[in-house]
Amino acid sequence: MKLKDFDKIFSANPTLQRLCRWTKATDGRHIALQGLRASAQSVAIAEMLRHTDKNILLVADDGDGAGYAYFDIVQLLGNERVAFFPAFYKHNHKCGATIAENEILRTDSLNKISGKNPCIIVSYPEALVEKVVAASYFVGSKIELRKGQSYDMNSLVGQLQKAGFEEVDFVYEVGQYSQRGSIVDIFSYSNELPYRVDFFGDNIESIRMFDIERQLSVSSVDSIDIVANTDGGDLPKISLLEFMSSDSVVVVNDIDFTVKRMDYIYEQALIKANEHKHIDDLSSTLADGETFAEELGKHRTVELLRNYYKADTMEFSTTHQPNFDKNFDLISQNISNYIAEGYRIFISADSRKQTDRIKSIFDDRGDNIAFEAVEGGLHEGFVDNDLKICFFTDHQIFNRLHKYSLRSDTARRGKAAMLIKELNQLKPGDYVVHHDHGIGQFAGLLRADINGKPQEVIKLVYKGGDIIFVNISSLHKIAKYHGKDDTQPTLSKLGTGAWERLKERTKAKVKDIARDLIKLYALRLEQKGFEYSPDSYLQAELEASFVYEDTPDQSKATADVKTDMQSPKPMDRLVCGDVGFGKTEVAIRAAFKAATDGKQVAVLVPTTILAFQHYKTFAERLKNYPVTVEYLSRAKSPKQTKEIISRLR
Repeated sequence: MKLKDFDKIFSANPTLQRLCRWTKATDGRHIALQGLRASAQSVAIAEMLRHTDKNILLVADDGDGAGYAYFDIVQLLGNERVAFFPAFYKHNHKCGATIAENEILRTDSLNKISGKNPCIIVSYPEALVEKVVAASYFVGSKIELRKGQSYDMNSLVGQLQKAGFEEVDFVYEVGQYSQRGSIVDIFSYSNELPYRVDFFGDNIESIRMFDIERQLSVSSVDSIDIVANTDGGDLPKISLLEFMSSDSVVVVNDIDFTVKRMDYIYEQALIKANEHKHIDDLSSTLADGETFAEELGKHRTVELLRNYYKADTMEFSTTHQPNFDKNFDLISQNISNYIAEGYRIFISADSRKQTDRIKSIFDDRGDNIAFEAVEGGLHEGFVDNDLKICFFTDHQIFNRLHKYSLRSDTARRGKAAMLIKELNQLKPGDYVVHHDHGIGQFAGLLRADINGKPQEVIKLVYKGGDIIFVNISSLHKIAKYHGKDDTQPTLSKLGTGAWERLKERTKAKVKDIARDLIKLYALRLEQKGFEYSPDSYLQAELEASFVYEDTPDQSKATADVKTDMQSPKPMDRLVCGDVGFGKTEVAIRAAFKAATDGKQVAVLVPTTILAFQHYKTFAERLKNYPVTVEYLSRAKSPKQTKEIISRLR
């Protein structure tokens, strides 16, 4: 079952249906909800949007609460109709550093609010304190482009310059644009990837999004909105509630807390502004709690925790998912009790593999637990006593950390795009390698006239003074030269075929090495190894209890290692990964699998300190399982070493 299918089941809740009728109607300014707990709140708010043509603003108590609510609603509705409105400043207005990637999220929110389709904006007090540009200016400053549209390219460039976009050789951060012949690359403040607009004369022939690191197109779109930076500058500002139309619905977890929190943030900013002599413009850029309360009174409101307006209430009957703390005796007893009372049990996870693990644990234990697997998770599970359904999440069952991600995560990579960064660090005279032409010297970025059109190119100089110009759309063919002991390489000679012959010789040597390796592995395959048993319920429980979500690479590495172990052939596998990428967890799972099959496991590490660190990690992960973990190093006394070795026999 998909998460959206469960959403349809929960939509049958009679109080939720009443709430949706209120949302669709125009009478009744304020209501309060009672008994709506955990992620049932997010499911209800998503359902509200399906019954209205108005925008909805959801205000959580803090950034994390907003982040998890945003995650839930995106899981239910997708990205197109949901936006996250964060704070632009890290700490204090003017005095604190800004968070550049949040510009994208804030501008995306304003863009969705001013769009044609109703949406949900998720925010929190720290973000609502910061005012935004007036709606009339925001809409008027947008540049709308669509495929097939007649548009003068020079006029577009002029508009971008006027809007404050920076002209660069190649785009890799928001607020930048570049022009190469008939192509204009633009990184709008409202999208996580930059756009590539291709003109044919005065017509827009195509619009594509492209990858920041490789500068290559990834998908085509029919229309886009180019939005400039609206958080900076001296433009007149208004609160987010003023930006939204008065018929929007505002859902607040706790109105009184939000008002007081905004007042506190404003007061702290006032103190800082007084110290830094910025007090004059504070009210023009920040909104206090009183301003928020005044604007809130003009909107229809739904309060989740209290009843600020002493309004009519709607009663739900939901409770939080019980805290099982990985105790399957408690889980089994609890779920069995619910089943006996006629409840339907739903267990959700981001992958089917995880719910299969839970099922195998129940089966191996002999528990007669029937549940419906839901693909796609929410942050917090809940029980709805009206519909008699339990929606449990796998990460809460195993007490595992659950994280949310935001749309700007992709754009954040642009600030560390290695290809662009490396190219920026190149100096004239540095050696580079071109895939087709060999080793040359970097001679700078130039603007050349190609077929009557100016384009940015990279100039490379080869042996004998030969020169080639590389269009930046072919950046993926160039890499900085890295040689042994910083020795200077010999420049390649163009037109001689020497580079191609060198590549062919290299390929031949690689084939020789591969041939030798094949012979070696053929001999290894003839050897007989120990064939480990398939995963037990203990193995499934251990893996499911990992406090973080497995990355795709981590899942694949674990599966590959266990497949090798269950084969009668000797395992010969290398697991590679950077620091912090989860290699130790893969080793723990493999070691545990061996131990549960009656084997003893030795983990070899290069240093004494690392031995102790791994000992603590293994001991912590395996403390609830029937295995013993010890370590040997020179830090142990001879007596301790002898005692540990004696226990191995």
